[in-house]
Parts: sequence; C-alpha cells; structure tokens
Amino acid sequence: MSPTSETSPLLGNSNLRSDSWSCRILRVIKADGEPSWAKSFKFILFGSWANILLLFVPLSIVSHHLRWDAALRFTFSFMAIIPLAKLLGEATDELSIKLGQTLSGLLNASFGNAVEIIIGIAALLNGELRLVQTSMLGSILSNILLVLGCSFLAGGFYHTEGSFNLTGAQASASLMTLSCITLVIPAAYASTTRSGLPEIPCDIPDDKGGCPSPGLLAISRGTAVLLLFVYCAYLVFQLYTHPQYFRLNLSDEEDEETSSHMNMMAAASSLLLVTIATAFCAEYLVASIEETAQRYHIPKAFIGVILLPIVGNAAEHVTSVWMALKNKYELTISICVGSSIQISALVIPLLVIVGWIVGQPLTLHFENFETIVLFVSVLLVSLLIMDGKTNYMEGLMLTTLYLVIALAFWVTTE
Repeated sequence: MSPTSETSPLLGNSNLRSDSWSCRILRVIKADGEPSWAKSFKFILFGSWANILLLFVPLSIVSHHLRWDAALRFTFSFMAIIPLAKLLGEATDELSIKLGQTLSGLLNASFGNAVEIIIGIAALLNGELRLVQTSMLGSILSNILLVLGCSFLAGGFYHTEGSFNLTGAQASASLMTLSCITLVIPAAYASTTRSGLPEIPCDIPDDKGGCPSPGLLAISRGTAVLLLFVYCAYLVFQLYTHPQYFRLNLSDEEDEETSSHMNMMAAASSLLLVTIATAFCAEYLVASIEETAQRYHIPKAFIGVILLPIVGNAAEHVTSVWMALKNKYELTISICVGSSIQISALVIPLLVIVGWIVGQPLTLHFENFETIVLFVSVLLVSLLIMDGKTNYMEGLMLTTLYLVIALAFWVTTE
C-alpha cells in the first residue's frame, strides 16, 4: 500500500459512498421492510368497492376517440374522475406517512386539490375561461356549504353538540374572507370605473374570456401573486409557528396506529400514473361540456358550479362526514375550509398566472351574481364557526343555502 502524502485523496475509499447510495436506491426499489409492490398495488386497486368505477376510465377514452354521443362522453369522463380523485388522495396519504410533518403538509397542499387544478388547466388550455371560473367557484361553495353542511348535519344526529379549536378555525375563516374580498375588488373595479370596462370592439366571446381591460388584468395578476405569497405564509403559520391551533383537542384524540399499506416507490408511481389518467379524463370531460350543454339544454354555469365540483370533492365529502360522525370536528374543518382556502388562495391565483404564461386573459373578475353568492356563503360560514361549536341545525342552514344557490344556477342563462 502506497504511503499517504499531501496529494493523496482525503477519502481513499471513495467507492464506499457510491456503494452506500446504490444500496440505498436498491433498498428503496426492493421496498425492504415495507409492503411489497404486489401488496401495494393490490391495496390501491382493490382496497375499496368504489374502485369498480375505474371501469369508466377506458370507456371515457374509447368514447372520446370514437366520438360517441356527447352525453355518454361527459358521463363516462365524469364517473371516471370520481375514483381517480379517491386514488389521488390515497396515494398522497400513503406518501405522507413516509414523510415528516412538514413535507407531508406541503404534499397535501400540492395534491389536495389536484383534480381541480387538472380540470382548470384543461379548460384554460381549451380557452374555456368562464368554465374555469365557475368550476373554481363551485369547488369553494361545495366545500364550505355542501360538504361542511352535510358533515355538521350527520354529526349533529349522533352528537348533541360538537366542538373544535376556535382559534384555528377563525384563522382559516379569516384567510377565506380575505380571498373572497380579493374577488370582490376586481368585480367592483370592472363595474364602477371607466378604466375597468372591457375593450371594444372585441371579437372574443364572453365565455372565452372576452377582452378585459389592461387595468383589470394588472389587478388580477398582481393579486394572484400576492395571494400565493399569503398562502405560503399560511402554510408556515399552520405547520411551523402555530401548529397547536390546528391540532385535535386532547379530550378527542384517539391513539390510532397509522400503518402503511404501500411502499414509498409504489405510492409515488401510483400518484404519477393516477395524475396522468386524471389529466386525460379531465381533457375529455371539458371537451364534451359544450356539446352536452347545447344538446340537452343544461346551463354551462350549472355544470361548472354544481356538477364538476362533485367530481373533485366526492372523496373529501365521505371523509369529512366520517370524521364528524367520530366527533373529530377539527379534521372536518381542516378538510372543508382548508380545501376552500387551497382553491381560493392557491389554485385560482395559480391558474391566473398559468393563463398569463400561455396567453389566456383569465382574471379574478367573476360575474356580479357569482361574487355576491360567494360573499354571503363565506359570511354565513364565518358566523357559524365563530363560537367553536356546532350542531345539526347549523348543518341544515349550510345545505339549504347550497340548494338555493344550485336552483339559482339551474335557471341561469349565459
């Protein structure tokens, strides 16, 4: 062995590091100490009876390429996305088990509303800007009125009164109110100022985005950037500086063992594959909406506000109700209000910026009727959760308001 000198490598056996990394990679691929690949995919594919709806995925693809009736294409794509949304949630949860609290929080923030993001981008790239706005509005209303209302209603039948962390709920409701106000300001600007009026003449129809004024575009894009910053600050507030506001009450905590059903690589690959399948089905769904609405006389606003959110919120709806039945209202609030915050402070601003990049003039200017509906909905939710307690009567109020809004959009004509 040659003597060591000043020019000798500090780590003479540098191949140990490469061996170490290669062993780590092989361990991850082989899933040592974790569920096997076969068990992982068996869980993701056969873990629920709802996965039988995956049969609609190939039907959606075939019906689109063979140009079947618009109603069939819409129905098949609609039904296909429901189990895909559930699988997205399950794959995300399995990855969250392997990651720490911070990374799992960021992962849930990113993929918590993946279906809404995918549908929004598909509609945006097809120039369906009004569909983007109505579907995002519908997702917010579905979460804070329908899902939260059904959860309070179901939980109220089993528990006389439910309670949750008031400070965390108020923080979430305040951010929800801020996001709502940022949608009111562009509407007020466009309706009350001369510089907010759309450009004339305009060859682009209103349902394709119209010709918004430069001032309205500047307000929308600047607000989108600011909202993204506020949402990042909210994540820091929730995960780092004040996590105690979003934890379960000690009296309600149950020591439930969280066991993993998938290995990390299987969960990651499942998340990727399901996301790709969802993207295709969302594209087929958006492509069939125009013809379906015209042929069967269904208002496009009703499709965007009421029908499409059912696709993305089906899994969340079941989970939220189940948590309310178990008297875990912190989780119910986190699912419903937290998801609405993701839509209003993350997804909508993100779509505005994506539209800016691809040349689609998406703005934060919703129709006056839609803005009022959102404002009164957020107001009612804030009033109901401000005492930190809930009962079935509050759930009945929320679901009643949602049904009134659904009726209003059913008779809405563009």
